[in-house]
Amino acid sequence: MASSISRHQRVLSGMRPTGALHLGHYHGVLKNWVRLQHEYECFYFVADWHALTTHYDEPGVIADNVWEMVIDWLAAGIDPRSARLFIQSRVPEHAELHLLLSMFTPLGWLERVPTYKDQQEKLREKDLATYGFLGYPLLQSADILVYRASMVPVGEDQVVHVELTREIARRFNFLYGREAGFEDKAEAAVKKMGKKNARAYRDLRRQYQEQGMTDALESGRALLEGQQNLGQQDRERLFGYLEGTGKVILPEPAALLTPAPKMPGLDGQKMSKSYENTIALREDPDSVTRKLRTMPTDPARVRRSDPGDPAKCPVWHLHEVYSDDDARQWVQEGCRNATIGCLDCKQPIVDAVLAEQAPIRERARDLAESPDQVRAIVSEGCEAASQEARATLREVREAMGLAYT
Repeated sequence: MASSISRHQRVLSGMRPTGALHLGHYHGVLKNWVRLQHEYECFYFVADWHALTTHYDEPGVIADNVWEMVIDWLAAGIDPRSARLFIQSRVPEHAELHLLLSMFTPLGWLERVPTYKDQQEKLREKDLATYGFLGYPLLQSADILVYRASMVPVGEDQVVHVELTREIARRFNFLYGREAGFEDKAEAAVKKMGKKNARAYRDLRRQYQEQGMTDALESGRALLEGQQNLGQQDRERLFGYLEGTGKVILPEPAALLTPAPKMPGLDGQKMSKSYENTIALREDPDSVTRKLRTMPTDPARVRRSDPGDPAKCPVWHLHEVYSDDDARQWVQEGCRNATIGCLDCKQPIVDAVLAEQAPIRERARDLAESPDQVRAIVSEGCEAASQEARATLREVREAMGLAYT
């Protein structure tokens, strides 16, 4: 990992091991992870504790899927030289920070998270009246804050979870960020910036605190990001000093909204295991071909000679993902004019999906035959994650008065 990448450019994301990954995971998450690993310092984790919030009565499902999911990640292009891969439960600091954050997080903050009642409604067959399910958004916050990640890639429906994390970080810093001698330490840190930068910092701080100029706050943050001669502790003090609070022990993360196409399933709905409309990432080619060739189409096309409407056909949604403009034009004209049949329309999708899966399946086969290599990658990632998490917990314990000597 390049040492020039700062913690303020860190990305954190995870995935629950609740079943075989499918093409929806690949297009919605993994392709984005592959891109981000070349732009930021990335930590990707297997969220096995999160899986227990809804599958607590099926522990075998989780255990069976952890290693298969890691293999899928690696086969999809996640590079352990560019991203840290680890298992949540192997870094117990997640749980400790979750506990400490629970001491001051209002119950109402958790109850108002929209997915709390939504998931209870969707999973009515399960008893989710548990503390673990109520508290899982706080565990998500601990996952993010323990690495002091600055960005969390999410879809729009998950932004609320990042906002909750920001509120929790803000409350923590307000309650515990006032270290003894804070202002003297902050002023000493300002002087380390050099006369010109120190003067600029003080001017921006005054503009924000006296006049409420939010542009000055952003400029001040950018100025601090560019200071190479400031250590981690001084930088965090000056972020808080700029904002008029205390030392920023737990930085507020931002939601990284990235293009994540809704991968259509075999029935035209979003691809999801709950809809039983998926194609597994490593599914057998014959099974993939059979599924795609038997997909439902526009019900108006009873006979090959009947014209159809691509907008009413689930196959068209797959063309929107896999086909170029020329192919989509061919589909539109051929379907509406009945010059192509439904099997003709499906064949380019069959070819595209199989071509996409082939290298993934081959890499996964090699990885599955080298389980020690996969476990070594995860062990190395767990150690790297643990080092970062331990450093955060040292500061958190000290701020909360738990660093006994």
